[in-house]
Amino acid sequence: MTEERTTPLRQRMVEDMRIRGMGEKAQKSHIRAIKDFARFLNRSPDTATPEELRAYQLHMTDAGVTPSTFNTRIVALRFFFGMTCGREEMKRFMQFRPEPRRLPVVFSVEEVSDILMAAPGPGLKYRAALSIAYGAGLRAAEVCNLKVGDIDSDRMLIHVEQGKGKKDRKVMLSPSLLKLLRTYWREARPQGWLFPGKPRINPISPRQLSRAFHEAKTLAGVKKAATLHTLRHSFATHLLEANTDVRVIQVLLGHAKLSTTAQYTHVATKTIRSTVSPFEALSKLHDESVQRSPQ
Repeated sequence: MTEERTTPLRQRMVEDMRIRGMGEKAQKSHIRAIKDFARFLNRSPDTATPEELRAYQLHMTDAGVTPSTFNTRIVALRFFFGMTCGREEMKRFMQFRPEPRRLPVVFSVEEVSDILMAAPGPGLKYRAALSIAYGAGLRAAEVCNLKVGDIDSDRMLIHVEQGKGKKDRKVMLSPSLLKLLRTYWREARPQGWLFPGKPRINPISPRQLSRAFHEAKTLAGVKKAATLHTLRHSFATHLLEANTDVRVIQVLLGHAKLSTTAQYTHVATKTIRSTVSPFEALSKLHDESVQRSPQ
């Protein structure tokens, strides 16, 4: 297998992304997008004209590219032309496509309990890891990258280092979750990584944790089309249904925008059911009016 040659143009783009502080996953996504554009052009992408950029967008539309992939490629092209090529004017010829807004799948509290209790063994490793995903609302990678020292039992906090966007944050550590983690620690005696992989010098991978989640969901008999991330969605929704301020939930989840957190208001069914409709006031006024009317 021959290694792909890194051109000076690609190297410059990689350096630009590193300067911006972009994560490795985002860098790879940007590179894939520019490679796709280069294949369409059949020459170096920095030589593209506005008309060719427009033709590429039509090509993606005709090929049935999803709005999500379409927009991901547009973001990469905007970075490429704006930062790497110094051709800011090219941004005027790129359009984003509106994405259909789908509500997140959410588990009931009972379903979460069943899934956690069905976590595969041996031992408590995966039950503890999945419990943190739900109990602290962490992303898969954030759970996998936890170290033993990140569990602050004195302050009842979990330190999340370099989460999404390379941001640190602190989340709550509930007494019940701490009790489970202590039982797990006495059993496994992890050093360094809280959930070590094989070899133990590495943490478990998000893929391993995802497999454990799907096995637990199957064993628990939960039929919803859900992923490991659904535990995080459920954490946020259950907090909202318990009347936790949405701004507090935003901080706990590490969302940059409140609008991202606000999506959970659409699936917090207990909150929706307990909200009194303004029609009730009309009904009450109607009854009073009937009582006041002459017989």
